[in-house]
Amino acid sequence: MSSTTVAEARPKTTEESAYRRAQFANLPGGAFFEGQWQTAELTLEVRDPEDGVLLGRVCTSTSQDVERAIGHIDRHLQADEWPLRARRQALEKAVLLLGEQAERFANIIAAESSKTITEAEREVRRCIETLRLSAAASEELAGETLGFEDSMAGAGKIGWYSRQPVGIVAAITPFNDPLNLVAHKLGPALIGGNGVVLKPSTRTPLTGLAFVRLLLEAGVPSGRIAAIVSGPGVSEAVVTDPRVDLISFTGGPATAERIAAAAGAKKILSELGGNNATIVCSDADAKAAAKAIVAGAFGVAGQNCLSVQRVYVHTSLFDEVLDLVTAGTKALRIGPKLDRGTDVGPLISEAEARRVEEWVEEAKAAGATVHAGGKRHNAYYEPTVLADVPSDAKVIAEEVFGPVVSILPFIEVRDAVFAANNTEYGLQAGIFTQSIDLALTVAEKLHVGAVVINETSDVRIDSMPFGGFKKSGVGREGVRHAVREMTEPKNTIINLGDSKARWQVLGGLTDGASA
Repeated sequence: MSSTTVAEARPKTTEESAYRRAQFANLPGGAFFEGQWQTAELTLEVRDPEDGVLLGRVCTSTSQDVERAIGHIDRHLQADEWPLRARRQALEKAVLLLGEQAERFANIIAAESSKTITEAEREVRRCIETLRLSAAASEELAGETLGFEDSMAGAGKIGWYSRQPVGIVAAITPFNDPLNLVAHKLGPALIGGNGVVLKPSTRTPLTGLAFVRLLLEAGVPSGRIAAIVSGPGVSEAVVTDPRVDLISFTGGPATAERIAAAAGAKKILSELGGNNATIVCSDADAKAAAKAIVAGAFGVAGQNCLSVQRVYVHTSLFDEVLDLVTAGTKALRIGPKLDRGTDVGPLISEAEARRVEEWVEEAKAAGATVHAGGKRHNAYYEPTVLADVPSDAKVIAEEVFGPVVSILPFIEVRDAVFAANNTEYGLQAGIFTQSIDLALTVAEKLHVGAVVINETSDVRIDSMPFGGFKKSGVGREGVRHAVREMTEPKNTIINLGDSKARWQVLGGLTDGASA
């Protein structure tokens, strides 16, 4: 089925309905705090964006619930030890449990999010890796001896530093990776010895709540973790509570600015999206580039911070690459998420699909041409390839976060680099070329957190420092790097006194022993 046709919605068979019910029959309560699953006020509905089917209900909480949750974690941190060895063992157990429950988690992700079952399975595998890396990051918590000998102020002193938890981490996560992005915050926070309050997206909370229960089963103390989804004043209560020491947020820049204004003098780590460019040089492999562009632009229906949004192609290859990308895009199959033949599922809501539709229509009105897609079907938006797009159109100037890619020509590489950098974002970028000298020169000039050579921007290895420049965020994720962000060095210094006096004491002890 081509991308110009969306698979017709059809009633679920009895077997499919029973299978879906089984995936959600054993979900935990609608929030977790004070060491208990909360089952009152289950008023927030969670629905499948594909067909609107009700999947479950979670708690509508209050700011008082947040205060109780944080207070419980704060008391636990002060009163109860959780040694590093036990933290590592809990995360190692979580790796095993998630492997055993992989199919169930993949089905929860696919049901409540935009991901196809294949994409959901891939996310579970990545989460297993993230947990494994988190357990292994216990090695990052080793300190070192302080070199006082080479300092006038250090005379007569020895010391060392160790890495200590910051305290309580607030983890605020988005809908597009409802499992692995939660793990990228909780794994490093927990191995670092912190307590965590998770606030998952209201659109995909079931995955996060199921993950919290898995961590509890693995041995994470109930006093170290809480999860609250939504309710009046909940978000503000989480970020403004003075007992929260660090906020780790993934979402949009506008929300991040509100969080920073409300939170005050707190450490904030933020990953805020991107408007990612790929540059295809004159000596590039056009077929390889086009294949990677299609894959990088339309995964998770384009709802990916690393998604390829702008492609700058040398004029000598422009027509060929545009034709190849167009053909590859038209070959994608849009359909039901649980169908393994589906390449692209719906957006997270019909409202988001309408927004993408409006942005494309605006670009068309300004002169853009549509080479594939360009149509909406309820919450689905067809994978769309645009050309002739003005530089001030929203699909170029802002983050689309939908299945739209624009192909644009360039003559001089310096112009492509300038255009790629001409955005408020700076997350990642890709470049295709056979020249290592050119690749490294361009990589140095691109003002982004990562440059991927002979690939698009859509590459993330969970162990690498992940983040960007400008409005793409503050700080870095990537397990080892997040552990460092979520811990602080603490110095211990011993004053040994005057060296002459120490020798005299030693001599006195020797004389006494001889007598």
